[in-house]
Amino acid sequence: MKSQAIQVNLAEYTYHLADEKIAKYPLSERDQSKLLYYQKGAIAHRSFKDIVDLIPANTSLFFNNTKVIPARLIFNKSTGAQIEIFLLKPLLPSTILSLVMEEKQRVAWECMVGNFKKWKDDSPLERVLDLNGTTIHLLAKVLDRNKKLISFEWDNANVSFAEIVEASGKVPLPPYLNRPAEEDDKPRYQTVYSQHDGAVAAPTAGLHFTPEILNDLEGKGISKSFLTLHVSAGTFQPIKADNIEEHPMHSEQLVVNKESIEDVIAAKDKIIAVGTTSMRTLESLFWFGVRLMNGNDVFEIQKLEPYSIEDQLPSRHQAFSAILNWMEKNELNQIVGTTEIFIFPGYQFKVCDGLITNFHQPGSTLILLVAAFIGPDWKKVYQQALENGYRFLSYGDSSLLMP
Repeated sequence: MKSQAIQVNLAEYTYHLADEKIAKYPLSERDQSKLLYYQKGAIAHRSFKDIVDLIPANTSLFFNNTKVIPARLIFNKSTGAQIEIFLLKPLLPSTILSLVMEEKQRVAWECMVGNFKKWKDDSPLERVLDLNGTTIHLLAKVLDRNKKLISFEWDNANVSFAEIVEASGKVPLPPYLNRPAEEDDKPRYQTVYSQHDGAVAAPTAGLHFTPEILNDLEGKGISKSFLTLHVSAGTFQPIKADNIEEHPMHSEQLVVNKESIEDVIAAKDKIIAVGTTSMRTLESLFWFGVRLMNGNDVFEIQKLEPYSIEDQLPSRHQAFSAILNWMEKNELNQIVGTTEIFIFPGYQFKVCDGLITNFHQPGSTLILLVAAFIGPDWKKVYQQALENGYRFLSYGDSSLLMP
């Protein structure tokens, strides 16, 4: 194997985004957003409702069905100081999100902690919660300050951590919205098909879909498949390193069912990823298939792994067939893995033929992904969006990119 030379000038992947272009609130109706349709260099301006007409029959759509958890937990000290604990990733008793969310009485997470200096290690924080008329005492303790490892304990063995978070947490809105979460954000910063607790940021491309659009797509013969990537706070982390190889990509957990692997293999025509997280999941799965074909069954895709190129790589069908065969051999109905995959210009896409996505921050990892997918035309797409009054970022408008 040999490594590709990585030469990306980050200054070429930025643009001016005025604050008034950022959508601070969602539209009243999900599907009323604008849709920029890019196909082989041509651009058209449509409504998101038109997406049913724009996606060809026999297309396979892949959605990320992660569910955003209210990951911001606020504790108030007797001194008046407020400590905010932002859940990043679970560590005890398991690193598997679904298991930790079901856990009773005690868990531990790696967290970001606001006002950490005002919280002494030997002073647990306490909150009293009212959960359906039952009083619950929640304690937060510092287990390891350097690792930002925080434990949470509560005095009711019938209550799961998912219920604790739902009762005590706030919606983790992106920092660039620069406003507190409101009651309406609970349903709106969540896709209508969200299912599995664990994300601390929404897969925002999916926010535009309604049950009616999903039904119309199915009626047209467009297949739907669901993957899970629990989006981490790293999605908002700006690239600060001059050498993009040095940018830390946070590891994100993937959960993929056997049926989804079969759906990729059976895809009749194009595969379109709904969101960058679905795209990163599908492309990561390809590289897991490559690992399996090389005798490595560890599902942990490294940041720059795709840029170590073998002389001959398998086809999409071969890579996903290797995953399916491995799952059947090991009698697995789902696989759990992690990915740090970093997609930037120079990446050769192995699975995805199209992408539905919002408009992203300048100089971000997601702009690099879009530029990798449609090439230099990303500038034309973003200029058109800016000139035509599109709303940007998480609560903003959408695009369908078909290179």
